[in-house]
Amino acid sequence: MRQYPHLYIDGRWVEPIAPRQLELIDPTREEPFATVALGGVADADLAVEAARRAFVTFSETSVESRIALIDRIIEVYESRLDEFSELIAQEVGIPVSNRAQVAGPADHMKVARDILRDYPFESRVGTAIVRREPIGVCALVSPWNWPVQTGVIKIIYALAAGCTVVAKPSVESAASGVLLAEVLHEAGVPAGVFNLVSGTGREVGDRLSHHPDVDMISFTGSTGAGKLVGAAAATSTVKRVCLELGGKSANIVLPDADLEKAARWNIQRCFVNTGQSCHAPSRMLVHESQIEKVIPFLLDEAERFRIGDPLDSSTTMGPVVSAAQFASIQDLIRTAIDEGAVLETGGLDRPKGIDRGYFVQPTVFTGVTPKMTIAREEVFGPVLVVLPYRDQDEAVNIANDSPYGLGGYVFGGDLVNAKKVANRIRAGRISVNGAATDSHTPMGGYKQSGIGRSMGRLGLEEYLEVKSVYGFDDEASDLPALFG
Repeated sequence: MRQYPHLYIDGRWVEPIAPRQLELIDPTREEPFATVALGGVADADLAVEAARRAFVTFSETSVESRIALIDRIIEVYESRLDEFSELIAQEVGIPVSNRAQVAGPADHMKVARDILRDYPFESRVGTAIVRREPIGVCALVSPWNWPVQTGVIKIIYALAAGCTVVAKPSVESAASGVLLAEVLHEAGVPAGVFNLVSGTGREVGDRLSHHPDVDMISFTGSTGAGKLVGAAAATSTVKRVCLELGGKSANIVLPDADLEKAARWNIQRCFVNTGQSCHAPSRMLVHESQIEKVIPFLLDEAERFRIGDPLDSSTTMGPVVSAAQFASIQDLIRTAIDEGAVLETGGLDRPKGIDRGYFVQPTVFTGVTPKMTIAREEVFGPVLVVLPYRDQDEAVNIANDSPYGLGGYVFGGDLVNAKKVANRIRAGRISVNGAATDSHTPMGGYKQSGIGRSMGRLGLEEYLEVKSVYGFDDEASDLPALFG
């Protein structure tokens, strides 16, 4: 059993004020593999106090010093990639073969550092100086499905801006949160600038949302939980909120698309991370005359996954994170069958030959209508639905007929037309013909998929306030920068 008995507050490893431990369950073996400290409201208060004290000096540090700090964090982090990879395999079932989960965070750190280097914290507008200043103490609440990368993106942009941090990882991935805190400690992040309080959303998350000394909260998770965070932040101190929430992304495959490429890509992108991705293209929209053509490609690609122990380097699909998640996915598959969807592959229960672990069969449904439960609710598992459309307008209408708007996808031979379709999709990030996303660009959602943006220049600006300072004539244009 691994043991992580401490929180990280004010530069020190400390036990919770009311010592409690939480067992983490290995989703592959359905047995405990680690214990982590479970903090509470009093611990969150101490962490916020430490962050508030540290903000006084850290907010005034130079850009150069923060760049040097990020460089040290990158160096320490990259020396421990294998540790992170093995831990999240045990913790949440992410295969060690999925190197993006641990290599991606370093890339995001480098992008944030480079943006910081050239960012204009001050600009002139007539006789005024427009300044961007760090917003203050930031509460950063991360999910379990990208347990390292999501936390890193939040933390590194907050530090780049000159903010101080109280981080709360998901209880399902609390151990990787501790490992990340070890990296920041070793890199020499000043005491109080970064704090880690593991705990439940009901206790620690709620306290951070309401806390009068928290200036901003960034939350990634379900839409339901995000609504609670937003309401708490609004009714307590009107603190800034950045939310990345659920999704039910559509992939519109236009009639002139490469059907095989679109089908195979859709399966791979939808089922990566065992389907536990908010941006998963879980609705594939295909012209009604081409449904039968794409099915063989979908089934063939779905059968290519090697399902098994995520610690085995040959595994390409591990289990879902928990018994509760497994049960939820099974219920949605059962509901789809009961509502008349056609099961093409996969379905209920574990894959053949696997008798324990929260493993879900790669599942594809056709015969789905837009009003079916499986077409509307986020499954968060390896389940794809194929919906027919008659013309391009109907395809766009189906894609937009959702409370979510996190991601969208278009495949088409005519790029001019594909771009027109992409522009009509009400979502925050659209990929055409399987194009890779870019960590320099912002990420966030429309509608109930969120508020605000992370990553890139706009991601940095989430952690900055804007101030206009008046009274400087043209002769004062060579004034030294008032901020870093």
